[in-house]
Amino acid sequence: MSRDTRRTRVLLALLLVTSVLLLVVDRRGGDDSPLSGLRSFAAAVFGPVEQVASAIARPVSGAVDDVGNLGDGRERADRLARENDRLRQQLRTSGQARQRAAELDALLRVSGAGRYRVVPAQVIAIGPAQSFAWTVTIDAGTRDGVRPDMTVLNGDGMVGRVKTAGPTTATVLLAIDPDSSIGVRLEASNEVGFTTGQGTGDSGALDLRLLDGQSSVAPGDRLVSFGSQGERPYVPGVPVGEVTSVQGTPGSQTRTATVRPYVDFTALDLVGVVVEPPRTDPRDSVLPPRPTAPVTGGE
Repeated sequence: MSRDTRRTRVLLALLLVTSVLLLVVDRRGGDDSPLSGLRSFAAAVFGPVEQVASAIARPVSGAVDDVGNLGDGRERADRLARENDRLRQQLRTSGQARQRAAELDALLRVSGAGRYRVVPAQVIAIGPAQSFAWTVTIDAGTRDGVRPDMTVLNGDGMVGRVKTAGPTTATVLLAIDPDSSIGVRLEASNEVGFTTGQGTGDSGALDLRLLDGQSSVAPGDRLVSFGSQGERPYVPGVPVGEVTSVQGTPGSQTRTATVRPYVDFTALDLVGVVVEPPRTDPRDSVLPPRPTAPVTGGE
């Protein structure tokens, strides 16, 4: 046993010395080293083997990396989906906020022009209520100063009147209801009459009946509210609508016409309840200015 151990040690020492001598000779010789041929032979023999092994190992390594990153990819996809939903919600909210701001600006313009003091309210329900055919419910009531028989308007004009009021909500009878009757006046004249709602008869149009059969009325004429005694239920000067057609002939006992209301009753949202009427009749000042015709050049 000891003799084999001594031989093994001597052999390992000789191999170590030989390796060191070969490294020194090869390093000093550089490209002219007597071992350069041996290096070329080894590269030629073992190079293809290394390339094949590398080609096999690369896909396996990539697959292992993909498996390791699979959880990260799913988490990233979930995070992107949540971010996308959040951005879509922001866009919807921003659009609604812009729409609400535009409606509030229009309401303030109308109330400022007519010198009406209004309580803003939002429509929270549309449809039949309390046996009335054409009503909406708003989120303002007696706690906000809202009382029955107060005028309700929005940025476009006349909406209707408060029919009933509770502490926090109120029911508004719309101008297009067949039981709704509003005293009106033709723009720039003293011709007066009454409008009544057609209900489902014609897309929310109004019927106009003028008291004077000799009065002149034509399509395109605009109407504002005439006002009620004591300013209830209607205050004066609120835009009502525009005449679209006229029935009857001058000289008859009464003349009738069809009026297209300014308010879109199918898209009511923000309204204002007039809790304090103007001190003086605003007349036609609340009506929007008519569009001016384009100026054409001469020949």
